[in-house]
Amino acid sequence: MRRYLLDIAAAGLLATFASSAFAQSDVYYSAHHDYRVVEVTGGLVQPWSMAWLPGGDMLVTEKPGRLRVVRNGELLPEAVPGVPEVFYRGQGGLFEVVPHPDFAENRWVYLTFSKPVGDTSTTAIVRGRFENDELTNVVEIFAAQSVGFGHYGGKLVFDDEGYMFLVVGDRQAQTTGDLTIHPAQDTTNHNGTVMRLHDDGSVPDDNPFVGSSDVLPEIWSFGHRSPQGLAIHPETGDLWETEHGPQGGDELNRIEPGYNYGWPVIGYGVNYGSTGSPIHVGIGQEGMRAPDHIWVPSIAASGLMIYSGDRFPGWRGSIFAGGLMGEQLARLHMSDDYREVIVEETLAYDMGRIRDVRQGPDGYIYLAISDRSGDEETPIVRLEPVE
Repeated sequence: MRRYLLDIAAAGLLATFASSAFAQSDVYYSAHHDYRVVEVTGGLVQPWSMAWLPGGDMLVTEKPGRLRVVRNGELLPEAVPGVPEVFYRGQGGLFEVVPHPDFAENRWVYLTFSKPVGDTSTTAIVRGRFENDELTNVVEIFAAQSVGFGHYGGKLVFDDEGYMFLVVGDRQAQTTGDLTIHPAQDTTNHNGTVMRLHDDGSVPDDNPFVGSSDVLPEIWSFGHRSPQGLAIHPETGDLWETEHGPQGGDELNRIEPGYNYGWPVIGYGVNYGSTGSPIHVGIGQEGMRAPDHIWVPSIAASGLMIYSGDRFPGWRGSIFAGGLMGEQLARLHMSDDYREVIVEETLAYDMGRIRDVRQGPDGYIYLAISDRSGDEETPIVRLEPVE
C-alpha cells in the first residue's frame, strides 16, 4: 500500500513539474523511472498506427491513406504502393497496420481502413504480401455490417492462438429514446462490437454467438461506443479495450466473450447538445458490464499497450493508454493478478495528440503524435530511461 501512495504522490508532482522539466532538460520524472522523450523520425501526416517487421523496419500508417516505412531511423520518401482506396473524410481514413504472427514465413500484413460504400463507408480489413517495400496480392477479408461517417474503431490485434480481434464503433448513433434499442445494443449489425475472426476473416466455430439467429457470428462482445485501443496482456492473455465517452467517461474494459458492455445504457459522460444531459442512468444494470476504469474528464484515450520489456522494469505489467485531447500518456499500475487498476500515473505531458503507443522490439515505448487537421507534419518519439 505504501508503494501505491508513493505512486499517487509522484503523479501529482509530475503534473506540476513535467512541462518545465521537458522544456529545460528533456527529462521527465515519474514514480519509478525518469525518462527522456526522443524523436525517432519526423515528416509524418496524421500517423495512426505503428508496427515492426522481423528485420527491424517500422511500418506506419498515415490516416490520409498512406503506408510508410521507417528504416534505420529514416522515413523512406515514397509511400508503399498497393494500399486500397480509403474514405478519407472526418474520422475516416487508413487505420491499423498489423503483421501476421508468422510474417517471417508468409509475409502477410493486415490493414484496417474506412472503406467507401456508395456515399458512406464502413470498417474493413485487407490482407496483402509485403515484399520489396510493396504490398501485393491485396485481398479484402472482412467488411463490417455497419455504415456511417464516424466511430469506425479499426483497431486490430492477434492473440497467442492466432485469432484476430477487430473493434467497430457505434457509428455515432443518437442516444435519444429507448436506449436499449440503440444500434450498439442491436446485435444484428456490427455497430459497437468487438469481433473475433480467423486470420483469413472467417468466423471461428467457438465464438459465443455462433448459431444464434439474432446475433451476428463474428461478435465477441457488444455495447461499445467508440473503441480506440485494443491490446492482449502478455501475462494473462486477457483482451483489453479503451473507448471514448461523449463528454467524460472514457473507459478501459477487460473484454470477455458474450458480454454486453452497456453503451448507451451504461455511461459516465454527458451528452452532446444544448441540454448536456448526463447519460449515467442504468449504471450496474443487470446483464451489462461496467468498465474497469474510467476517465472523467475524458483524455480521448487512443492507442493501448501493456508493457513487458526490460528498459522500464518498474512499469512491467502496466497498461499504457495514449490521450488525444488529453495530450498525455496514462500509465495504469495493475494488481498482482493484472485484473484491477490500482493507481494511474500521467506521463509525457504536452507533446501533442498521442494517437498510438507501442512497445518496440528494443523495449522502448514509442508514441505516434498526430495533428488533428493534418496540416502539420508530426513525429514518432520514444521514451528512454534516464539512469
